[in-house]
Amino acid sequence: MGCRPVTSVTPGAGAVLAALARGRLRAKLPALREALEGRVARHHRLLVTELLAHIDYLDEAIERLSGEVAPFSPLLALLMTIPGVDRRTAEVIVAKIGTDMSRFPTAGHLASWAGLCPGTGESAGKHRWGATRKGSKWLRTALVQAANAAARTKGSYLAAHYARIKGRRGHKQAIVAVAHSILVIVWHLLTTGQSYSDLGADYFLERQTSQAYKHRLVRQLERTGHKVTLEPADDAA
Repeated sequence: MGCRPVTSVTPGAGAVLAALARGRLRAKLPALREALEGRVARHHRLLVTELLAHIDYLDEAIERLSGEVAPFSPLLALLMTIPGVDRRTAEVIVAKIGTDMSRFPTAGHLASWAGLCPGTGESAGKHRWGATRKGSKWLRTALVQAANAAARTKGSYLAAHYARIKGRRGHKQAIVAVAHSILVIVWHLLTTGQSYSDLGADYFLERQTSQAYKHRLVRQLERTGHKVTLEPADDAA
């Protein structure tokens, strides 16, 4: 390609373009304005035009596909009660797994089919997490995005679940674990037709405290020579 004449960007155009920034990018507006000031050649304009046209095409395709899922709006609304799951994610979930959960006897069967059951291995007598199985790439991507959003939802069970695993396994495995939990929740919601009820951020702390208290009492009785067997009370069964 030979040299082409260049055209200077209209004065002030950088500031206009920078003003379109969203989210955290707005914190860098001065640097963004400076970066957007420059010269644009004809082939730059051509490439930008093609990219914008492709984005418009994808937006139109998404709208068409969303229209196909519209009859399932009540189920989409049901799934959107899960922290981190927006309408687009709910659409992907319904498109990939359907609405009839009778094909999956348990939530574990669905997670296994989707490739979101963490692999396990054993080394030196210790159980270790391994790679997950292969499954639907698009479903996994949507659930991982939802998991990242859920992990930032303060005061929620899923955020507490993420924080609990991240401390021991790191960010990536914690996100996969949350994505797995979201899919398990999806199975229950589509099976029962009931909306999501959050267990709360203190769920793991309360469960741990309760279990630790029971174990401490059992150990105290065993030290006195008793054999202890725990059974749930009739009203707690």
